[in-house]
Amino acid sequence: MKANNKFTLLHRLLHWLMAIAMPVLFITGFLRMYWMNKNNIVQTIQSKTSAISNEQMTEIAKSIREPMWQWHEVFANIMVIAFVVRITYMLIKGIRFPNPFRNNHSIKERLQGFTYIYFYTFVFVSAVTGIFIEKQLFTEWKEGIETVHKWGIYWFPIFIILHIAGIVIMEFSTKKGITSKMIGGD
Repeated sequence: MKANNKFTLLHRLLHWLMAIAMPVLFITGFLRMYWMNKNNIVQTIQSKTSAISNEQMTEIAKSIREPMWQWHEVFANIMVIAFVVRITYMLIKGIRFPNPFRNNHSIKERLQGFTYIYFYTFVFVSAVTGIFIEKQLFTEWKEGIETVHKWGIYWFPIFIILHIAGIVIMEFSTKKGITSKMIGGD
């Protein structure tokens, strides 16, 4: 970002909407893939009873997971809208981040630039694949699209580590107070 840009209310609102949406998406996706996996739930039901059919157990598992999945879809919509508004806002305001491929930038600025590229690519790919899954587009590639979408389980923690490292570096170098500005404004 340009050094003279202020963290406007819209900028901060978009940041915090995305900061809330991302963990919800991560947690609901993680639960769906692992602990709340349909097969795990069916196996648990099977271990407790044999009085119902496998089809009924599968329907019970789907019913148990449905509210969690609704949260995932709601926060996915919030994330997509906030992402589109943020990109539009950045283009209109002329907000730029350092080009990590330019040699005249410091290592800190290049790391910042790579983190932005990583973040925007991660969100874009996750959003597009999520939309394809929800709208049942490109069904001939369904398995590959779902696989790429599920990579978010790995992308998210990497981004969080990079983001926190960036905050620490900024707070202990040239941009002291950046955290409080992102919370309360300039």
